[in-house]
Amino acid sequence: MPVLAVNKRANFDYEIQSKFEAGIVLLGHEVKSIKTKKPSMKGSFVTIKSATNNPELFLTNCHISLYDKATTIENYNPDRPRKLLMHRNEINRLIGKKQEQGLTLVPLKIYSTRGLIKLSFGVGRGKKKHDKRQDIKKRDTDRQIRSVLKDRH
Repeated sequence: MPVLAVNKRANFDYEIQSKFEAGIVLLGHEVKSIKTKKPSMKGSFVTIKSATNNPELFLTNCHISLYDKATTIENYNPDRPRKLLMHRNEINRLIGKKQEQGLTLVPLKIYSTRGLIKLSFGVGRGKKKHDKRQDIKKRDTDRQIRSVLKDRH
């Protein structure tokens, strides 16, 4: 399972409660671009658009640049919303979770498995500023402990 892109800010900005997996509907040159260039997931999020009795998930603001060797494609939008593929009962469960106060669908990583491009995303709650400070403090102390242990060996 080679990881093609990671949302580095996701675990810092959100407290992830549960993770899900979905397929992504892509154009042919987008698949090649993802496999070679690594897309930018900065500021991307998952939205639920529900038409009459038919909810759908979309990956929004994920920047996938045009493949270098592709012929010129007119009107290509690298930030266009891309449809995510999941079973209807999973989408309904996500809608129920999202209706809870303050929960967001956050993309975590894009990876390839068995020739398919998949998106891993989580249901998360936004962290407050003091939670982020605690994470930074914990990370720094862990780093100091590792360096002291490394010096002793």
